[in-house]
Amino acid sequence: MAPSGRALASLITREIDQGTGKVLELGPGTGIFTDHLVARGVDQSDLTLVEQNPNFVRLLKQRFPRAAVLEIDAAALGSIRQPRGELFSAAVCGLGLRSMPVGQIEAIMRSAFSRMAPDAAFYLFTYGCRCSVPAEVLKRLGLIAEHVGVALLNLPPASVYRIRRVCELSRCAQ
Repeated sequence: MAPSGRALASLITREIDQGTGKVLELGPGTGIFTDHLVARGVDQSDLTLVEQNPNFVRLLKQRFPRAAVLEIDAAALGSIRQPRGELFSAAVCGLGLRSMPVGQIEAIMRSAFSRMAPDAAFYLFTYGCRCSVPAEVLKRLGLIAEHVGVALLNLPPASVYRIRRVCELSRCAQ
């Protein structure tokens, strides 16, 4: 497998722009999704990047000096003090959730959504046929996954999903 490409980065960030507000990125790695967020008008000071790998943390701090870069496990995000005090309006996930145990996926989702505004959207990608957050986890956390599209030019092709709180969707439908 190759690292995430431009087609996937464009698709996973296409609904986020300068008007979104604070954006959380889990597992930014070298920052390809981060580059696209900045290109779409998201100010670096509105970004919080959560990366566990110390080498990537150093690179991200150099490339995005005004972003908050946290060297922690994404599942621990809910247990630390909010870096800038506000809730996130969107989250982008570059973590390989499919390779993680269900309990770890649930901890990551619970942690992220504890720091997100009620109407915020969480974007993730997968190389599989369905969302990489298991249906039972979505149900337990009151979340719903919506398929956004497929990045066919990514190697391998990847699907992008938007995850939101169920209660927020029902409120929007009224």
